[in-house]
Amino acid sequence: IACLVMYLFAEFDDAANLLAANPDATTISIDEPVEIPKNQHSRLQEPGREEDDELLGTDDSDKTELLAGQKKSAPFWTFEYYQTFFDVDTYQVLDRIKGSVFPVPGKNFVRLYIRSNPDLYGPFWICATLVFTIAVSGNLSNFFIHLGKPTYHYVPEFRKVSIAATTIYAYAWLVPLALWGFLMWRNSQVMNIVSYSFLEIVCVYGYSLFVYIPTAILWIIPQKVVRWVLMVFSLCLSGSVLVMTFWPAVRDDNRRIAVATVATILLLHALLAVGCLAYFFDAPELEIPAPIIPAHNGTTVITKSH
Repeated sequence: IACLVMYLFAEFDDAANLLAANPDATTISIDEPVEIPKNQHSRLQEPGREEDDELLGTDDSDKTELLAGQKKSAPFWTFEYYQTFFDVDTYQVLDRIKGSVFPVPGKNFVRLYIRSNPDLYGPFWICATLVFTIAVSGNLSNFFIHLGKPTYHYVPEFRKVSIAATTIYAYAWLVPLALWGFLMWRNSQVMNIVSYSFLEIVCVYGYSLFVYIPTAILWIIPQKVVRWVLMVFSLCLSGSVLVMTFWPAVRDDNRRIAVATVATILLLHALLAVGCLAYFFDAPELEIPAPIIPAHNGTTVITKSH
């Protein structure tokens, strides 16, 4: 022990002599943590790409996905399996609707609202509400346009409900399916592009259609100019949600392919809006030949009805 104490004192004396000879020398305490220098070859983060890096998959996100994958999922033929797709509360649905109506420039809708818990509850009921809103508003619009004409007899067109349901639900499911398949194919061809699940894409498309519900109600106004202005305004709002969501998924791809993909998404979205407005509200009047009524003087009278 005496030798150890003498050795320690000798070490302290040497350190004191070094400090006396060079006062500017740097000392390191064993109690202070040593800072590890950052990797100099790491890729510089560009402004606005942090969200995309999270969508691409960092170490933290990979760990989260691995932990999520450890959860036991019920078989697909059980009710519990489909119950997870509707596991959202009212506040989450309202928050996602607000995000689709008031999109924030530069913000990804999936990252802000969907990725934590994608659902089918909101998209299903939004599409169902839109179907009945378009069908009922189209019948009311036709009624108000011909109101006051003596030859007009109002007949509800119930077939518009089935046509609207087929159109809306086909768009809300088939287009996301095609887009999901395309992104999966491009993800296998090009590395480091954003990938979305099919449920996330369906969720984005479903919530993006909400803005057309109040728009369809306002389409009852019997003014074509007002209707088309409302349609363009709604198309810009819902289309911006789709662009800000899917542009990060394709912008690292070939430039022409990326632009063509986004243009196709907007074109299909515009065709849905224009088609609904043109068919359910601005459809041309069809002249139905009225039956020939014989007159008492031997002549025939032909009446026209619309």
